[in-house]
Amino acid sequence: MFTGILHLHVLTVMLFIIIHLTKVVLMMFDKEEALEKVSKMTKVPHMIIGTLLLLTGIFLAMNSGSLGQWFWMKLGVFVVAIPMSIIGLKKKNKALSLISLMMFIYIYGMSETKNTSFTKNEANPTETQLTDGKAIYMNYCQNCHGKDGTLGLSGAADLQETEMHLEQMKEIISNGKNAMIAYNNILTPEQIQKLAEYVQTLGQEQ
Repeated sequence: MFTGILHLHVLTVMLFIIIHLTKVVLMMFDKEEALEKVSKMTKVPHMIIGTLLLLTGIFLAMNSGSLGQWFWMKLGVFVVAIPMSIIGLKKKNKALSLISLMMFIYIYGMSETKNTSFTKNEANPTETQLTDGKAIYMNYCQNCHGKDGTLGLSGAADLQETEMHLEQMKEIISNGKNAMIAYNNILTPEQIQKLAEYVQTLGQEQ
């Protein structure tokens, strides 16, 4: 269910940005007649999408296990961007509308490419916990991969389906891949070893 809500949330965010982008572009090029037409056509869908965006966001926040600094930054920007976009479109203010659009895009980008300072849990793990592969995984990996390895946030691989051997896993954990950051300066070689060994067990739990 969590994964389904996550995908719905991402879809609503994208639709919300597309609708807002369309309106801002029409405003920037002084296409007032087209803007009025689009605004009327999208009024109800925009309200529904906005409501779904809010509800799915609340659900994900309540069920993510930990709310990192990135979440509160995202929420703060969102709270400012919403009234700014409404005022900008209503007053035909190009500057406010453009700034609000950039803020929405920034929020989406932050969610997709947040760095380690945003993704790791707020609680500081003990030294004992950081010698345990599962504890390391829960602290650094679960926000993108999920507790069982199947979440797939930000393009994260399904760890239950991976066929990588231990050395390949250690290589990716150490040096990163795609949106995933490198952990060679964050975790010790022993911790990376423990983490890779734990990740291999996820595929065995099916």
